[in-house]
Amino acid sequence: MQRRPTSSAFDPCLSSEHEMPAPANPYAQALRSVCADVERACAKSGRRPQEVRVVAVTKYVDNLALAPLLAAGIRDFGENRWQQAREKLASPYARQATWHFIGHLQSNKAGKVASVFDWIHSIDSQHVAALVSRAAEQHGRTVNGLIQVNVAGEASKSGVPPEQVRPLAEALIRLPGLRLRGLMTIAPATDDPESVRPVFRELARLLRDLQAKLGVEGLKELSMGMSNDFGVAVEEGATIVRIGRRLVLPGG
Repeated sequence: MQRRPTSSAFDPCLSSEHEMPAPANPYAQALRSVCADVERACAKSGRRPQEVRVVAVTKYVDNLALAPLLAAGIRDFGENRWQQAREKLASPYARQATWHFIGHLQSNKAGKVASVFDWIHSIDSQHVAALVSRAAEQHGRTVNGLIQVNVAGEASKSGVPPEQVRPLAEALIRLPGLRLRGLMTIAPATDDPESVRPVFRELARLLRDLQAKLGVEGLKELSMGMSNDFGVAVEEGATIVRIGRRLVLPGG
């Protein structure tokens, strides 16, 4: 499937502001609301909104939603499961988007995911990473990868513990079909975003440690923050936020 180059800079917040999509498109208003919160968080932390990539978690909608999502200015789509993503990826509209796999990646799906997704946020073992790299090479592509870190140590969540991040990163940077770009975490569910600030702060510290010790170019991404806590995540350095209910289910 041919895609636009993933290296192209695209800011959905600036796009939504400048293009002003039709008011009848509910995703346009939702995107403006999300972007306003990103801008406020960036202002509080001395950052530029252009540093934050907004990924719409499209697992909540079917492939008929792709056209209005694109019309609203959204270009980054996130999916949790291969089975749910296949139909959307077969749509002609899929070629206009950058696709992020954000769910737990099973070994038997690694090859399929690596053949079509541009980013994989949930690398948590050398074995899965090697399968991704091999499949990407077979398809003549390089996949952007993030190590999923279980910062809070929740038994219900995937990801490596913080002390295993560096050894895994050292293994991943040797894989030809996988480009290590940074780290990802899922914070504990809470009604108080401030309570998970230490989780985001720790992920940012882990990334700084990797940058200092590995010296890998392009190792700068922090995928953290979802609908209920992305403002705090941006304040702590998130470069990618994964927004589902707030963005893809307007009014949800």
